[in-house]
Amino acid sequence: MGFYGTLKLIFYKMKRKLDHGPDGRPFPSGKKHCKGNGYLSPSCLVQAPPTTFGDLRLANGHSAQRRRVTSGPPPSGLQDWLHIFQTWSGPERLLALDELIDRCETSQVKHMMQVIEPQFQRDFISLLPKELALYVLTFLAPRDLLQAAQTCRYWRILAEDNLLWREKCREEGVSESASSRRRKCARPGVAVSPWKSAYIRQHRIENNWRKGDTREPLVLKGHDDHVITCLQFSGDLIVSGSDDNTLKVWSAITGKCLRTLTGHSGGVWCSQMSVATVISGSTDRTLRVWDAESGECVHTLYGHTSTVRCMHLHGNRVVSGSRDTTLRVWDVSTGRCEHVLTGHVAAVRCVQYDGRRVVSGGYDYMVKVWDPETEACLHTLQGHTNRVYSLQFDGAFVVSGSLDTSIRVWDAETGGCVHTLTGHQSLTSGMELRDNILVSGNADSTVRVWDVRTGQCLHTLQGPNKHQSAVTCLQFCRGLVLSSSDDGTVKLWDLKTGAWLRDVVALQSRGSGGVVWRIRASDTRLVCAAGSRNGTEETKLLVLDFDLDDRKKETD
Repeated sequence: MGFYGTLKLIFYKMKRKLDHGPDGRPFPSGKKHCKGNGYLSPSCLVQAPPTTFGDLRLANGHSAQRRRVTSGPPPSGLQDWLHIFQTWSGPERLLALDELIDRCETSQVKHMMQVIEPQFQRDFISLLPKELALYVLTFLAPRDLLQAAQTCRYWRILAEDNLLWREKCREEGVSESASSRRRKCARPGVAVSPWKSAYIRQHRIENNWRKGDTREPLVLKGHDDHVITCLQFSGDLIVSGSDDNTLKVWSAITGKCLRTLTGHSGGVWCSQMSVATVISGSTDRTLRVWDAESGECVHTLYGHTSTVRCMHLHGNRVVSGSRDTTLRVWDVSTGRCEHVLTGHVAAVRCVQYDGRRVVSGGYDYMVKVWDPETEACLHTLQGHTNRVYSLQFDGAFVVSGSLDTSIRVWDAETGGCVHTLTGHQSLTSGMELRDNILVSGNADSTVRVWDVRTGQCLHTLQGPNKHQSAVTCLQFCRGLVLSSSDDGTVKLWDLKTGAWLRDVVALQSRGSGGVVWRIRASDTRLVCAAGSRNGTEETKLLVLDFDLDDRKKETD
């Protein structure tokens, strides 16, 4: 056995004695072995291994004269004892050391470890060329990489590599736009990777969503005691529509009402928003196109002969559905009606438009798929036995929710019914579809998660913390599901597990008339439209900001 093998065996014996005691039984302290002491094989240390421990110390750049124990003069016969030890063969030395360690007290074993252990520790990252060191670090998870940066100055420099963090952000789904937001708190003289800053910020926001680390919400009041019927949110602008015939534009940062959009002569029932362009539909049978930044009404769209009940915006076109049983396709920039789609025999309640096909659902129990360019109805999807209130359309699947308690999944190309999803007990009032995962909110107070490819119900979001009344609105956000309800709460659920995480909003009047009518969320903010039908809660908007670090900097 060579020099290194001897020392490793000595080390093993010393550790065993420290951890288990002289009789070989573990101490009752419950301490665990420390993993990863940084030992490398002899071939990784030097090309020609030294023959003695003193040679090893010199190879590591240490003085040949280590600090000696100063408990007194050396014992008599020490040199003779050492000479005898040197005359023994390797196996005989191991046997002698084994016996010696068993006869040592704990303090003496600790002393040996303090002398030997540092000689076998290696900063292997610093010994590698930079390219190889960075390659090794690519195998670390982002959290481990953040810890590695605390090891030493050189590790910190490596762990700030921007290309390394760009790859980590790609793996975690952090967008390039987020990386442009450099952290303002970086210490002078320390280069901070923009991609690392983006990851840290996104991780912080994720924790704030899940664990509730947020400031008191901004409270926006302005619609008196009227109902907020529709809500849109883009950038730092919030637009609320009400049955008071107006829309209001708010600042998501300050909470101030920037302007009131007046012109409708009836209640506003639906709206859409893209950047600063807002389109609204009203009981006055018109649509209006607004510039949210100036408050100007750009166009008034005439054509419908009854209430405009629903609309969907895609690019520069908006499709509106009305109680007059028709749908109209409008050019937002010119205000011109390009197409009229006729075929429903009752009010059109919901519409989806992906730029190629229009899908509509109505009170005639029908779902229709249209080619808006030719104004032809390609498919009439029959199967529901009551009014259709909600739709989702991703280009491949049409999903419809009805008062008949069922949800149906249709093939958009053939018009065939792929699945009938059963389980809800009442009206499906809202749905979200993304990557073949459907989330449905129902008047039975539950939220369900489905796989539209198989028709399987993956989760029913209920249990002790479930909603106590009808679900009014829901939304996907960051792998989470947000749901609002007539019970006056907004609940947060984990999409993958179906677990309830927390109540994000709980009105004071919850359970006694308080209602959350609508919710809209971005990655960093949640906007809720709340009020009551019996005067127990004022009509208001609540704005919660989860990007706390940036908010604090702006305040400072």
